Amino acid sequence: MAYPAQLGFQDAASPIMEELMYFHDHTLMIVFLISSLVLYIISLMLTTELTHTSTMDAQEVETVWTILPAIILILIALPSLRILYMMDEITTPSLTLKTMGHQWYWSYEYTDYESLCFDSYMTPPLELDPGELRLLEVDNRVVLPTEMSIRMLISSEDVLHSWTVPSLGVKTDAIPGRLNQATFMTSRPGIYYGQCSEICGANHSFMPIVLEL
Repeated sequence: MAYPAQLGFQDAASPIMEELMYFHDHTLMIVFLISSLVLYIISLMLTTELTHTSTMDAQEVETVWTILPAIILILIALPSLRILYMMDEITTPSLTLKTMGHQWYWSYEYTDYESLCFDSYMTPPLELDPGELRLLEVDNRVVLPTEMSIRMLISSEDVLHSWTVPSLGVKTDAIPGRLNQATFMTSRPGIYYGQCSEICGANHSFMPIVLEL
């Protein structure tokens, strides 16, 4: 769960989100080193006299500033591709949950069980119990097992929505007429909050998601 003035990500609750956070730190360090080098060069150019202007036309310098960025891009691309393949990997799911986006609520169906479906609406602020979170609580939470592979089948009945739970690293568009799939596995029990992250209309900000594991 996010807290006020938070600058980083929410705590990871799935292996995929942990990998995404590691990749974020890895890439951010590369960006920091590049920015520091550029700032250092700019400061040198502004504070020192250029006594060797021919250096900038040397073949060796051009070779370095061509090969070095290519190496940096490879260092970023390889971990990124690895995570992409991990996110698309299809394993035998222990449970399949189908969710449909509506204006403006979610409906869920446990496809492994007959006639087990329900709608999930945001709890109005005047009906919140003490300690519950405004604009994030729902009347019917999704209950899922922990440390088991879960398959989400996501679609929409009307307009574009996006089923997003940041702690799990899951963000999949709900598109009318198309059935998208996402898989995840939680590493610890808890209550995880998400929202529709597609601007889907007037009540876009009133489509929370609550998972209880």
